[in-house]
Amino acid sequence: MASDRPTNDVFTLRTPLDEPALRSALVGADREGFYTRLDVVPETASTNADLLAVAATGDDRRVLLAEFQHGGRGRHSRSWNGVPGAQVIVSVLLRLPECPLQNLGWLPLLCGIATVDAVRSVSGVAAQLKWPNDVLVDGRKLAGILVEVAATAPVPTVVAGIGINVTLERDELPVPTATSLLLEGAAELDRTLLAQTLLAELGERIRAWARAGWDTSAAASAYRERCSTVGQHVRAILPGDTELHGIATDVDDQGRIVIRPDDGGDAVAVAAGDITHLRPA
Repeated sequence: MASDRPTNDVFTLRTPLDEPALRSALVGADREGFYTRLDVVPETASTNADLLAVAATGDDRRVLLAEFQHGGRGRHSRSWNGVPGAQVIVSVLLRLPECPLQNLGWLPLLCGIATVDAVRSVSGVAAQLKWPNDVLVDGRKLAGILVEVAATAPVPTVVAGIGINVTLERDELPVPTATSLLLEGAAELDRTLLAQTLLAELGERIRAWARAGWDTSAAASAYRERCSTVGQHVRAILPGDTELHGIATDVDDQGRIVIRPDDGGDAVAVAAGDITHLRPA
């Protein structure tokens, strides 16, 4: 449940990210760090756009965090901006040699799993996934994820962006249906710790996926355990603006949400669409 605790001292919680500590924990093969480079900038238009601009250089496992983002993008080109020092805003440039192109669609879902696990571990807040990759707390959006493909050949290359609301107050929320860790009564609001945990979780998920030969069955099982959409009555807006109403019964090994229509028709596996959780009648 959202917290009603006073937040008058919120600005004392907005200390800068500890760049040296993040580098020490996450970068360097000699320390088994997954990442090759990590930078923190005070402000940028979009961390995703910045890494997409350098994707052709051959960089891999490069991390960019921003204290403030003023031109971010969400899914379907929706705007997504930040509040200085109040969020974890991070993008990762990844080259995924030998990953089948049809499996690239799993990366946003892996990012969702890593985000939920990091939030739960650090803050104690009971975050869940709404298909495909929104992170919610009791139906309120805590974090968003946007994965963009930079190249499919010769090596599949993507940029994964994640934004988590940490110390936003109610009047700073982008929409009334959003929330923050502060408002949810988090036990810990250290952005450096949260960013470190998130990136470590994501790195390990990607390593495990590669070790499994890019098989998605283990990821699908982990995703189902964290997905609040399964079991819900939903409305799906499909490409072409057609609507499907029914019960979400599963997430299959291809990452599609499976919906049993209200009209009794055959179950439909949805690969792309906007999902709304409907209240029970």
